[in-house]
Amino acid sequence: MLELEKKPWLNNYPEGVSPVIQIPEVPLYALLDETARRYPERTATIFYGGKINYLQLKEAADRFAAAIQRLGVKKGDRVAIMLPNCPQCVIAYYGTLKAGAVAVMTNPLYVERELAHQMKDSGAKVLVALDALYPRIKNVLADTELSSLVFTGIKDYLPFPLNLLYPIKAKKEGHAVRVPPGPNTFWLTKLLRDASAFAPVEVKPDDLALLQYTGGTTGTSKGAMLTHRNLVANVYQVKEWLVDCKEGGETLLAALPFFHVYGMTVALNFAIAIAGTLVVHPRFVILDVLKSINMYKPTLFPGAPTMYVAVNNHPDVGKYDVRSVRACISGAAPLPVEVQEKFEALTGGKLVEGYGLTEASPVTHCNPIYGKRKPGSIGLPFPNTEAWVVDLDSGTRLLDVGEVGELVVRGPQVMKGYWNMPEESELALRDGWLYTGDIARVDEEGYFFIVDRKKEMIIAGGFNIYPREIEEVLYEHPKVREAAAIGVKDAYRGETVKAFVVLKEGETATEEEIVEFCRTRLAKYKVPKMVEFRSELPKTMVGKILRRVLAEEENKKAAQ
Repeated sequence: MLELEKKPWLNNYPEGVSPVIQIPEVPLYALLDETARRYPERTATIFYGGKINYLQLKEAADRFAAAIQRLGVKKGDRVAIMLPNCPQCVIAYYGTLKAGAVAVMTNPLYVERELAHQMKDSGAKVLVALDALYPRIKNVLADTELSSLVFTGIKDYLPFPLNLLYPIKAKKEGHAVRVPPGPNTFWLTKLLRDASAFAPVEVKPDDLALLQYTGGTTGTSKGAMLTHRNLVANVYQVKEWLVDCKEGGETLLAALPFFHVYGMTVALNFAIAIAGTLVVHPRFVILDVLKSINMYKPTLFPGAPTMYVAVNNHPDVGKYDVRSVRACISGAAPLPVEVQEKFEALTGGKLVEGYGLTEASPVTHCNPIYGKRKPGSIGLPFPNTEAWVVDLDSGTRLLDVGEVGELVVRGPQVMKGYWNMPEESELALRDGWLYTGDIARVDEEGYFFIVDRKKEMIIAGGFNIYPREIEEVLYEHPKVREAAAIGVKDAYRGETVKAFVVLKEGETATEEEIVEFCRTRLAKYKVPKMVEFRSELPKTMVGKILRRVLAEEENKKAAQ
């Protein structure tokens, strides 16, 4: 059993941030109810110029709760939400929780195989989706327990006429895809319009709120069981960390997808807790984002490194006023120092790297926004959170400062376990500690550094090589915009390093040039033996580069 005595981060907490905070004993939707009570006229969402205030948002969520109750949804039933960022997504999510049901956030880009697995595994009874996704959905219905389908179109919440910022033509009649009528098929707008008052359901903090599926990077996608307590705790931890956030006075750029746990907590739930205004983007389009920042003056911009890279490198960024951005927490992937420094120079705000994982709602660490931060570090554990590094073999021995091992964390944001996977749950959760699968070290001041993924470590000639270390060097090259490193099979060394590089616009480089650059900065056994140039790299919806996909491509080539 791990007993943690050393907590050096407590001596380095930023001024005004407490290491121990009180977490309200309430269900997550109570945050919306309280904000609607205190700030009813405050704008909750801005979507393509259309605005919804908090009172309207609460009333719509109440109506959705009533509507799905009429469809037979009871406490504990699962409701899948397959929507991009839009007001309908927020309404369905909070309405689901109000009905005592469990939300299953589903990526709209899922192919049929992924969709069928998630619906079947979760046992979802209701699916709320874009009408444009109907062709995909109809092909998997027979393999699911879905009893009701609720459709909406992006245009359902667009203002008319559209704000000139977004010159998109929308029709008032018809839908993007014809959805055939049926006894179990409904339109969201009609359900909301016809709904009566919902029957309140007693929801306790330890009740399940969300099944958030992992990306499946280690095999079959798993549903992390997150409770109301988990999600509320992480919201209040973020709120404490953003020590100068003003209740009722912040505007957040919401380009991170709400169906991803990072966007859900750090953008959606956090904004609602502080009565913030969400400038909602259904997907990250850099020109739209720059126009939004220029027009709506967001103060907070949670994102992923690729988003900040896009802002930094846009040729017309100087034409837009981006100086409203005061604070940004970057997650989902390592934040290169060069990206951080350039973004801060452009905006005048603070950009810091944090860390989290689906199983922890997700944030566990962050660099101080206004205190001491360390390049390459994920920062300090959040309030009410403990963390340390244990040996890779047994996972039972606490390592000394500076030693490399597996990162373990515990705190109120850590999941209940994996849905219907008791053996996987026992491996991940031991004596209250979450074993993250990430390789890390901690320094004498309590700052943590992620070395790499345990399962993505490259072993070449008996040496352990961490892809992140190579990628940090590649990002230092003045011509490189994005980079990834993986291990490929090697008859002599077992594995060897291959780098994938995306160059900045207008730049050219040779394989020899990149290798020589690495040779002057890395030990010989770490230097890439191969370099492949690409126009883009495979990524998740939040911009995390998928080394797994690159490795799969290489394995297929080797097998041919």
